[in-house]
Amino acid sequence: MHEHSDLSARKQRTVIVTGAGRGIGRATAVRLACAFDLVTLVARNPVTLDQSASEVRAAGAVAVPVAIDLRTQGACAEIVARTLETAGRIDAVVNIAGAVPQAGPMSMTDEQWDEGLALKLHGARRLALAAWPHLVATRGSLLFMSGATALMPKASLAGVSTINAAILALAKAFAEQGLTDGVQVNSIQLGAVMTDRRLAIIERFAQQNAYSIADAIDVYAHESGIARYGQPEDIAELVAFLLSPGARWMTGSTLRMDGGETRSI
Repeated sequence: MHEHSDLSARKQRTVIVTGAGRGIGRATAVRLACAFDLVTLVARNPVTLDQSASEVRAAGAVAVPVAIDLRTQGACAEIVARTLETAGRIDAVVNIAGAVPQAGPMSMTDEQWDEGLALKLHGARRLALAAWPHLVATRGSLLFMSGATALMPKASLAGVSTINAAILALAKAFAEQGLTDGVQVNSIQLGAVMTDRRLAIIERFAQQNAYSIADAIDVYAHESGIARYGQPEDIAELVAFLLSPGARWMTGSTLRMDGGETRSI
């Protein structure tokens, strides 16, 4: 209650970060704690979410952890309500959550398609809609997270590729509306970032090819044609820039951060 009063009185800036339980989401939430006064952290796992919230508090911001599944009805309304209850405003939303089953078009089931779309695409869309009136009020910012496979679809990553491409298009649509409503909207197209999920992929690659983990990391990076693997903190820094006053004129843009993996114009 004390935090609520202080924040409301001083009109402190607030940001919502989904997928904040680990990896890129956690790194982003902690980095934004240096630029925002309150960070609402959203994830399904309450244990990892609490760990992220502790790091946000240590970085100097108020943390509002919301353990919820974005696929459920009413989840996005609750996230917005919890943020407003504590701070009374929303200045930015960063949509990061979204694990999509890694399967080819011939093997990916309807249930897997539905799962990927429900979390990564529709979860982001619903949260954007729920927060939109409040972003209009603050002339705030909305950010979507996509991936390199949006421009380089692969058969083995049919769902990931398709949903990443859809997110880029969705961000463009919101950005056009944002020109009218005064909301800044951008998207990030990231490459191979060394998260727990990425490490699991490399471990399977190592087992299949009889490599050590260290050798598999080098070979996988070489075959992907990248300078190095990204770190969650790399993406977090780009997010912080896009939400900073210095980037305010940038809207409707997709920024690639993928170590040189995407070579298209």
